[in-house]
Amino acid sequence: MVTQPGETKPTIVLVHGAWADAAGFEGEIRALQGRGFRAIGFANPLRGLPGDATYLADFLRSLTGSIVLVGHSYGGAVISAAATGNDQVKALVYFNGWMPDEGESIQQLLEKFDGSLVGPAIRPVPFTTPDGSEGADLYLDPEVFHAAFAADVDRGTSDVMAATQRPWNGAAFGAPSGPPAWKTLPCWYLLGTEDKAIPPATQRFMAERANATIVEVPASHASMVSQPEAATELILRAAGATAPAAPRS
Repeated sequence: MVTQPGETKPTIVLVHGAWADAAGFEGEIRALQGRGFRAIGFANPLRGLPGDATYLADFLRSLTGSIVLVGHSYGGAVISAAATGNDQVKALVYFNGWMPDEGESIQQLLEKFDGSLVGPAIRPVPFTTPDGSEGADLYLDPEVFHAAFAADVDRGTSDVMAATQRPWNGAAFGAPSGPPAWKTLPCWYLLGTEDKAIPPATQRFMAERANATIVEVPASHASMVSQPEAATELILRAAGATAPAAPRS
């Protein structure tokens, strides 16, 4: 039976990042539902950090009870901003996630350490916005998607991931973050030591800066797909650590 909002277990909201979608959390959602949690795979618009964070913040206000927010990759930046000022959010969990500080952009963080294969793999596709201005969606080249994003995922699955990837608005890459919730909330971080998108050194820098509890796994950037057990266990640890103490009899 799935726990309903307002009961003892928090609602788990999982936020995907660029070049992915909520289906990437299938393993975690199945496991969490099997343990009685309400788990929601949130549809991240990927249109830009301020708007995406506001969109998530509005959705969170529709929920009742406590919340644990989980963010993969760019989803980490989104949950960091969206949780600010929301007392329902009790913990933040990052899977290979971006954790920009206030005024800092993902581009600035990416330039701190070498080792990312993403830059050369990006393929911009121009589009016209509703107001008539020009924008660019960023895709990963399907030919290098496996190596750059999901090297430890079987090739058939990573090829499907490449074919169904959600593009990221290029404007989000250099957008500065607002005040991040990781400065006030407890955090857990799944660090993929074989990540070729966000270098492990970058992940460690961000996680240590946020005083996050770090768990290392030998995973690519797609850790939520290749390491669902470790990812689920980290969510459960965060949910357990932030649960209210049971009343004494």
